[in-house]
Amino acid sequence: MANISDCILLDFRQIHDERGSLTPVESRNDIPFAIRRVFYLYDVPAGVEREGHAYKTLQQVLIAISGRCAVHLDDGMNRREVTLQHSHVGLYIPPMIWRRIDGFASGSMCLTLASDYYDEGDYYREYATFQRAVSVQTSG
Repeated sequence: MANISDCILLDFRQIHDERGSLTPVESRNDIPFAIRRVFYLYDVPAGVEREGHAYKTLQQVLIAISGRCAVHLDDGMNRREVTLQHSHVGLYIPPMIWRRIDGFASGSMCLTLASDYYDEGDYYREYATFQRAVSVQTSG
């Protein structure tokens, strides 16, 4: 059973020279899973909230490639907010953590690295359903 303390910030390597900066992210070396899907959020209007779900098995790393956003994490018992604002820092989120994202600064882009392909059956989209699942896992 995952808990809020399992959501950790990953500080990726940075390579700087006169041509600019590069941050490599490698499956299983820099993040704890093989990357099977990549997607990104952008052009999010001010005041809009994204996400609002949990995954049964999927792992993710979120990276604010540009700008800033706030990630609200909830393991069914504890809550925490993490602000992402550095392109070399990722937030690892294991399965069974409810998340929502808001507070996007103008021009922000949030990249997601996911451990598996899209599967609608892997989602908890209703918070009450997520809470019941967490309750069953913690009691059994």
